[in-house]
Amino acid sequence: MSKNASYMDLLTLVPLGISATHIYPVFLLATLTYLIIVFCNLCVLSTIAVSKNLHKPMFMLLFNLPISDMLGTTAFFPHLLYSIVTQNRVISHSACITQAFLIHFYGTGNLLILSAMAYDRYIAICCPLRYNAIMSPKKVIIIIFLIWVINFSMIVTLILLLTRFKICRTNIVDLYCNNPSLTKLICEDTRINNYYGLFTIVLIQGAPLSIIAYTYAQILRTCVMTNHPDARKKAFQTCGTHLVVFLIFQINIAFTLITHRFQSASPYIRRVLGISVLLFPPFLDPIIYGLKTTELKRSLVMFLKRNICSSKL
Repeated sequence: MSKNASYMDLLTLVPLGISATHIYPVFLLATLTYLIIVFCNLCVLSTIAVSKNLHKPMFMLLFNLPISDMLGTTAFFPHLLYSIVTQNRVISHSACITQAFLIHFYGTGNLLILSAMAYDRYIAICCPLRYNAIMSPKKVIIIIFLIWVINFSMIVTLILLLTRFKICRTNIVDLYCNNPSLTKLICEDTRINNYYGLFTIVLIQGAPLSIIAYTYAQILRTCVMTNHPDARKKAFQTCGTHLVVFLIFQINIAFTLITHRFQSASPYIRRVLGISVLLFPPFLDPIIYGLKTTELKRSLVMFLKRNICSSKL
């Protein structure tokens, strides 16, 4: 059957399980959530873009995070909103592949961006006298370029390995399309896909975790040894927030991907964590970095005041 399986264009995602009386309240809540995420991330993007005082390595790296967040959110929410209203969980195969690509692109991108931001903080705190030389504008641009090229290359390879097969099933086991759930639709030998999937998990999860562990260990050592309480407090505040965001994101992604490989794992917990990966980082990132980073907070307030005043005129 695997060799002769006909190509099935329409797939069915897991039902949302929303009762008729709750459809429109849930739709309004989901729409509001999506709009808030887009608005907050656009505010951070616009503020960094127009504020010359934010054209520094840290903010140049941070600029990429809301872009990645909005890619992931937009890959998920529009189809979710359509599904809530119509109670129709059907999605075309091509749309499912596109959604899977964007969601994996978002997840990998965020891990790489957060790793680069950790490296930036490490240089700023542990090697302050060499910071401008190491994190020069040219080198920051190279880092950003490498982030997107590595991300694109790995996820395109992942999706190309997937699309070479014809599917023989149509039921997606998750609330959105992703590589593991699409692989389960294939009846042929997918060992290469599984090996590459494991390779990407180890590399994309392991490399950022190693970078974060090393950089924050060095930052912690420097903070403990410093004789300036204010500098120590500022470093702990900035890096502590960054570390919490990274660890929550890392753990959720790892659990969501790995549980696909174990039949005994609860699909409900996997789906909840899978949704949290797409919901909380895009929602919290602009709020956390906007409120915790004093320089960005001031520029953001000025940007909003300027635009509100100009709109009134």
